[in-house]
Amino acid sequence: MDRITDRLRALADEKYREFHSGLIPTVDKNSIIGVRIPEIRKLAKSLSEDGRREFIGVLPHRYYDENVLHAAIISDIRDFGEALEQTERFLPYVDNWAVCDLLNPKAFPKNRETVLPRIYEWLGSERTYTVRFGIVTLMRNYLDGDFKEEYPERVAMIRSEEFYINMAIAWYFATALAKQWDSAVKYVEEHRLPDWTHRKTIQKACESFRITDEQKSYLRSLR
Repeated sequence: MDRITDRLRALADEKYREFHSGLIPTVDKNSIIGVRIPEIRKLAKSLSEDGRREFIGVLPHRYYDENVLHAAIISDIRDFGEALEQTERFLPYVDNWAVCDLLNPKAFPKNRETVLPRIYEWLGSERTYTVRFGIVTLMRNYLDGDFKEEYPERVAMIRSEEFYINMAIAWYFATALAKQWDSAVKYVEEHRLPDWTHRKTIQKACESFRITDEQKSYLRSLR
């Protein structure tokens, strides 16, 4: 563990640390080493299989960058059972949006039906970033050819005072408007989201290049 932490320190970029710490206000700046994400991904791939297993076997971590590395390692696990097990083991320790959104297991898309019940469990969690992870996973993997009406319904049912959950809901619906317009627009037309999330959804959708000018004009009329 100390050896890997030393490697992270050797990759530190002080300017990046100063900049990035401002983007994750929920994280203690003193816990941020300041390693750029591409460098962490390279480090994850350079570790031996035993090294990766040893690293993710130890929780909690001391540094934010160690959590980023942990998320990167899990994301690269090809075996579905192991990826799911390690994801659920790690989620209670995720305490910021950046690590949450980086966690994106490559094994999940090919196992959508098996993952789906777990996603619904995550959506009902009391932990902010477990809920956010569930929303983002549903957004990434369930808005294309095998889309079902129940997916946005599940997200729309979430009620929370947590900023990072509500931002994820708005992100989900803005993406859904780009990919599944006919289904997603009903949630805006019927004002089925809380006021703040409703307005943020429209804002994010209108910033998207994947939504037409005509659609943006219509969304603005629904503010």
